Amino acid sequence: MTEMLLCAPSLLEAAALRRTVRGGTVVQTGIGAKATTWALGDRSVRRAGALAVAGIGGGLRPDLAPGDVVVATEVRGADRTIECPSAPLLAAALRRQGLRVVTGPIVSVDHVVVSPEREELAATGAICVDMESAGVLAAAHEAAIAAVRVIADPAGSPLLRPATVGRMATALRILPRVGAALQIWGRAAGPRQVLLAGPRSFCAGVVRAIDVVELALEQRGAPIYVRKQIVHNKHVVQDLAARGAVFVDELDEVPPGATVVFSAHGVSPAVRAEAERRKLDVIDATCPLVQKVHTEVRRFADAGDTVIFLGHAGHEEAEGTMGERPANTLLVENTNDARTVAVADPDRVSYIMQTTLAADEVAELVDILQARFPNLREPASDDICYATTNRQLALAEVAKDAGLALVVGSNNSSNSQRLVEKAERVGTAAHLIDDVADIDLEWLNGVGVVALTAGASAPQELVDGVIAGLRGLGAVDVLENGITEEHVQFTLPKEVRHHERALAPESADGRVSGRAEDQRQ
Repeated sequence: MTEMLLCAPSLLEAAALRRTVRGGTVVQTGIGAKATTWALGDRSVRRAGALAVAGIGGGLRPDLAPGDVVVATEVRGADRTIECPSAPLLAAALRRQGLRVVTGPIVSVDHVVVSPEREELAATGAICVDMESAGVLAAAHEAAIAAVRVIADPAGSPLLRPATVGRMATALRILPRVGAALQIWGRAAGPRQVLLAGPRSFCAGVVRAIDVVELALEQRGAPIYVRKQIVHNKHVVQDLAARGAVFVDELDEVPPGATVVFSAHGVSPAVRAEAERRKLDVIDATCPLVQKVHTEVRRFADAGDTVIFLGHAGHEEAEGTMGERPANTLLVENTNDARTVAVADPDRVSYIMQTTLAADEVAELVDILQARFPNLREPASDDICYATTNRQLALAEVAKDAGLALVVGSNNSSNSQRLVEKAERVGTAAHLIDDVADIDLEWLNGVGVVALTAGASAPQELVDGVIAGLRGLGAVDVLENGITEEHVQFTLPKEVRHHERALAPESADGRVSGRAEDQRQ
């Protein structure tokens, strides 16, 4: 286990932390310059695998109140800035202790700061001030580092007033809970290996859909309305919303005549008819692979078959696809459904499937259906998206050698959920996370190898953020394991194609456009 050293400036702060810290050493460093002198001369600082400074601090941001906890993303000293990349992980652990937590820069100075100097420091972007963190952390030797301060004196409140005593007491009551979270952080610290599955992250259909919204905003201006989430990822949706996309659940929320984009998951004919009735300017971003499944439903149903749709109730792709021929389509979600589904004519049955399912999940359902309906007709080609299959195979390859699998993706992303299930089927504990802040440090305790991937709707930068957070806990050896390369391109809808941006194969932010999607590794 990594040796953790927890440093507190004063006797009272150290005593408060010792109430909950059992798996590490809590030391009193002294205040201000004394802490720096101690850190430079004490061997325990150089031996520590995890070094944290915790105590009371002064607020620089006006919304910080006594008892609020600040986790440093960086600590600024007189001659250097020390990065604290595990801040999102530690902040999440503190929030699980029921604390109000903010993250941002902490600045260390050599004296007690009062106005107007506080306003000057706040103008630099720092949110908290102390007198010890920079000096202590600068002495660390290849250790995981952290700085946490509980606000005692908020911005705008004068010091040396009777109220200051009460605020100090409030902060000291919070410190034991800070100590409990830091103990969890210390147990998670240490070197580890990350097995990076490839392919991962955006597929061609997702890139195409995002590009449709971006181009529509460029060409037509905000607002551009989008029915449902354009892709199932909260970060993508929040980014587009900030640029002027308005996400709605139904078309009655769209003003008559406005531009509306249909999401990558597709819509039913009823939705298309409603858009036409309201004279909406429609841009269809449905993934071409989903459009293929819509075509199959029509073909099978119009030939007289009962069409069994293998998928998940409530998913937009299921609703849109089954809406093509609702009177002739039945949903099968699980093995029980497959064993009990009733059809009008057992000799006239066909099946199709949601593009984001797991191949082994589908195989089990199809085996049951074929046993019940010997003349069962199947799609001309596999409906499961190439990207879904590739990501599942790639994760399975690395998960079998890991103690933990992390899948970056939002909770409503079907393909991301299937990745978690895939890792679990090879016997590895797995979790779905929206970003690094969703990682529970307890998951990492004793885990030396982590498998990492991202669903087809999750941006690569979120994967990079996870790796950066893990590096904040100790040295990380990243091994890329690519089972295949993806070179798939989908043509943009005609409504935006003729105004297409003049881009090189790769856009300025490093993301390959929908016109020539080449999976980033």
